Amino acid sequence: MTIPAELSYTGKDRIDIKGIDKCIAPIVRALNEAGIRTDASCCGHGKADGYIVLHDGRELVIRLNERQNCIIKNEE
Repeated sequence: MTIPAELSYTGKDRIDIKGIDKCIAPIVRALNEAGIRTDASCCGHGKADGYIVLHDGRELVIRLNERQNCIIKNEE
């Protein structure tokens, strides 16, 4: 992410690179490879919804799967 000079503590444009949560990295990579720039992300760490902030200001929400502990019966 490029931080403009007027927002940077250095007074100059700078790049701020942070790590990406492993569990959300494939989605972030796919978006970036498709030309969709991302600025921030968090997978939620199993405690909350995840999100990916797009450079244009939109935010994608990755819902926590609350149904993963449900038992699905296969009726034959």
